[in-house]
Amino acid sequence: MDDYKAILESISDGVFTVDSEWRITSFNRAAEEITGVDRNDAIGRPCSEVLRSSLCGSQCALRKTLSHGEPIIDKRCYFIDQDGFQVPISLSTAIFRNGEGKIIGGAETFRDLSREHSQEPSPGDSGLQALPGSISPAMEKVFHILNMVADTDSTVLILGETGTGKELTARSIHNMSDRKNEPFLAVNCAALPETLLESILFGHVKGAFTGAVQDKPGIFSRTGKGTLFLDEIGDISPALQVRLLRVLQEQEYEPVGSSTTEKTEARILAATHRDLKKLIAEGKFREDLYYRLNVVSLTLPPLRERTEDLPLLVDQFINRFNSRHNRDVDSIDEEALDLLMEYSWPGNIRELENVIERACLLCSSRTIGTECLPSEIAGSRTTATKRTRNRLQDDMEAVEIRKIRAALEKTGNNKKAAAEILGIHKATLFRKMKKYRIPLQ
Repeated sequence: MDDYKAILESISDGVFTVDSEWRITSFNRAAEEITGVDRNDAIGRPCSEVLRSSLCGSQCALRKTLSHGEPIIDKRCYFIDQDGFQVPISLSTAIFRNGEGKIIGGAETFRDLSREHSQEPSPGDSGLQALPGSISPAMEKVFHILNMVADTDSTVLILGETGTGKELTARSIHNMSDRKNEPFLAVNCAALPETLLESILFGHVKGAFTGAVQDKPGIFSRTGKGTLFLDEIGDISPALQVRLLRVLQEQEYEPVGSSTTEKTEARILAATHRDLKKLIAEGKFREDLYYRLNVVSLTLPPLRERTEDLPLLVDQFINRFNSRHNRDVDSIDEEALDLLMEYSWPGNIRELENVIERACLLCSSRTIGTECLPSEIAGSRTTATKRTRNRLQDDMEAVEIRKIRAALEKTGNNKKAAAEILGIHKATLFRKMKKYRIPLQ
């Protein structure tokens, strides 16, 4: 048992166990650091009071595991820390048994995703699902909705400006759902003429039109029980809107040129950058189709409204393009990052991705500087203003670092006592120590 406890104390993931009444029975060191809650305060309390997770209540992962006996692996959500901040985590659950194999509760491990912002997502991850770091309030709302709808069969309408990541969001919903091992197929409805789009979606039979020399299944058929993503749904014709409405209402369709009805079990996700209510008022989009699509709507914020995420996205893109182009860039300097933070990003994340790829290719050192940025970004602020802002920021951070080191020295490295001297919560102190690379030990 001592070896078991030693292992739990040495790992970087938070681990806690609960009894049959959902009260915490153990709480390891990493769980203390991630949550900012002392284990003596956690043990004996209901886990929902300590973690305050976005899954608490009817979506509780531990409850599902204990009810069905199936573990949950890498479920993305967030908890509310002691300062009221939302901390993104990935959690896994398991049944907790005693030495005789009897079920005595549940165990949960959780990983602080804000520590992993420099990691490259695996090829199987979606961009949003793997989006790391201490994400912005705007994106927290997106993640909350994703967690609520991913495991359902509901149609989701994804709204947002061009370049905000609508297809990545759709892929994330698919990857987080029970359909993740089924196909995910995407169609850009604005990129194809109506007749071709109809054939691609529903398939056709031999002789349906000139060139139809054999039967060909459409995307609805090929999707099977997977997910079909219809991008730029606001651009489809009125005639195609009628056919799509029937699919959503009856889960059936007819291939082009056929009188035989086929069933579909595909889940439909749709997206557009257009104002569908305005199109309805103009008679260009069916109101009944809109309400069928808009079971759940999810609006992606433009990058200019979520600049808190920008440093983390930059790190992610640097890692991606290092791997793709065999480069060795490891960071971006503060002046260049400041310019990116102040830019309006009309092309949103897609534009940022292109800017970072260009910078990685042009960078002659391991650090991206202002000389690697496009002129419309690099010339967006005067040199004097940049120097003043950087100097003020450096001065403020230097003062804060000195205060933290002094408090830790005064208390003999007692984090809780040091936090009290600084007038902040212990969880806030942990975050600041990580930010300034002050050793936790």
